[in-house]
Amino acid sequence: MPIIARASKKLRHDRRRTKQTMAVRVKLRAIIKSFRTKPTKKSLDAVFSALDKAAKRNIIHKNKSARLKSRLSAVIAKK
Repeated sequence: MPIIARASKKLRHDRRRTKQTMAVRVKLRAIIKSFRTKPTKKSLDAVFSALDKAAKRNIIHKNKSARLKSRLSAVIAKK
């Protein structure tokens, strides 16, 4: 455990930020999984929106977002 006061404040901040980040990641995974089970144009828009928000907040890298959007678009194009 931290001894210095600032270190303990940073620990509290990091734990709070980790919870927020994990919440976004879990929601993103759920949206992608639901899209893969039932791919529709409307759900693709929801996935794109979630990916863009996650990339904007640096939850995932922007190139990963672009790669996932490309692959998920191919699923729709295939159908």
